[in-house]
Amino acid sequence: MQKLASTLLSLYLSLAMVAASPAQARATAPAEQTPIIDYNERFLPIVGRTGMVVGPEQLATEAGLRILQQGGNVVDAAVATGFALAVTYPRAGNLGGGGFMLIHLAEDNRQVFIDYRETAPAAASRDMFLGEDGKEDFMLEYFSHQASGVPGTVAGMLYALEHYGSMSREQVLAPAIALAEEGFPVSFALNYELAARADRLRRNPEALRLYFKPDGSAYEIGEILRQPDLAWTLRQIAARGKEGFYQGEVASRIAAEMQRGNGLITLDDLAAYRALERPPIRGSFRDFEIVSAPPPSSGGVHILQILNLLENEDLAALGHNSAAYLHLLTEAMKLAYADRSEYLGDPDFVAVPVAALTDKAYAARQRKLITDQRATPAAQIAPGRVLKGESQDTTQYTIADRHGNMVSNTYTLNASFGSAIAVPGTGMLLNNEMGDFAALPGGANMFGLVQGERNAIAGGKRPLSSMSPTIVFRDGQPWFATGSPGGSMIITTVLQTILNAMAFDMNVATAGISPRIHHQWLPDELQAEQGISPDTLRLLREMGHQVKAGGRTIGRTQSIMLRDGWLLGATDTRRPGGWVAAY
Repeated sequence: MQKLASTLLSLYLSLAMVAASPAQARATAPAEQTPIIDYNERFLPIVGRTGMVVGPEQLATEAGLRILQQGGNVVDAAVATGFALAVTYPRAGNLGGGGFMLIHLAEDNRQVFIDYRETAPAAASRDMFLGEDGKEDFMLEYFSHQASGVPGTVAGMLYALEHYGSMSREQVLAPAIALAEEGFPVSFALNYELAARADRLRRNPEALRLYFKPDGSAYEIGEILRQPDLAWTLRQIAARGKEGFYQGEVASRIAAEMQRGNGLITLDDLAAYRALERPPIRGSFRDFEIVSAPPPSSGGVHILQILNLLENEDLAALGHNSAAYLHLLTEAMKLAYADRSEYLGDPDFVAVPVAALTDKAYAARQRKLITDQRATPAAQIAPGRVLKGESQDTTQYTIADRHGNMVSNTYTLNASFGSAIAVPGTGMLLNNEMGDFAALPGGANMFGLVQGERNAIAGGKRPLSSMSPTIVFRDGQPWFATGSPGGSMIITTVLQTILNAMAFDMNVATAGISPRIHHQWLPDELQAEQGISPDTLRLLREMGHQVKAGGRTIGRTQSIMLRDGWLLGATDTRRPGGWVAAY
């Protein structure tokens, strides 16, 4: 039956309407036992029994699986995968960015959230991206040295390994070092990604040297890309840990490049960076418990907020992706994103009313603002009144191990390849996460999100994020883990994926590949992927929705479902390069 599953999935990949990964992930299940899979569902997951890694790129995903096979736990594999993606997936895998890691520890039955989001340099100032005319300078904000926050990835990965891993730094960094030093064949996906950002990367001499051949031409599919400078940096981290990146020669090279390019990050900023543990955010949807990302992510708050708005609706009766369902979902999204513009920020700097926003009584009041047959124009929606009681180029991977532990990790450089500025001698790109602050409170950022005063720039502050690593529990046990890239679309992508599983009983593959929508309040535009019925789109327009259909893929989930003792994994195959590795 496993062979049949692999055959059918390969057939689907060959017939997919949108470009899919050219390779089929491998998986072997014990022959004497058969996983329970509903073959009446449209798409089939990959099946494993002992361990699984689901990621956006094959080589890094397989590196994580090898760590599991060598006896490592889920955190060991997560750290190995994260460092390997910095080599093989440079558009979003990184040493120079930051993110969030959500861990389920089976032995203690508890969840840990690690915040390794970037911080603003100490010298950052509120109006640093405003011109003399008072308007935002978007080139300065996104594609200059000043666009970079102090990177958190290395600190976050090493914190997770030290506190929750079982292997040494040398062991988990070995796959990444080998990939950087020995090189690897350029895949179709990497070739495409480099070509898509070639003009911007070529403007920076170091990025040009790192990612293109000596004559300036692009690497062809199958040609070997070697990154000796990145291998050197990874060796510093393996040998000296956090100090090998945030102090010493690597830090000196980062600070020197900042000084050369009029950037703000100093040696003191690097030495002061700390990854943090925060309590994850928790809520419920019917019989399910949802554990997700707390501020400075807005993801968990608004996923729970929207679920609260929908909890008492008979969604299955409305029909998946029917006009009635998508209308209700869209109106709930508008209300949540309006609140995001007002209430969310770094909890170490501003009070964020998490409990009030995720309170079911608040959702009941807000639900009264939704008209069942008519869209409410965004201009008529304002942030709700709460009681003060209390990127598209990010990457996600999800891992489960033989002990019942799980990791959902999302990290990013912000834009694809970050600021497209590389630090000489390190092999690493700088992030452009400063663009996630509200450079002009009340204005829209790179993703069109309107940002509020609580997310204004300040030294040492962490910018608001949409990254939403999430684990869903059923009957007290981990059941579904997922996350996604996508900038402002991350929240709605994760929301719809877990709703597909919880409310519509989809398997993990169907849940992640079913067509999605997105609305973020402003601009007042309902984005809809290909695959939603034209009749449904017509009905939505008749309800007053400003529908924009058939555009880019919304998000890209990497998910694992636990069912009857089996690991069922799926990568969204509508973008090239995703991979499921299992055994």
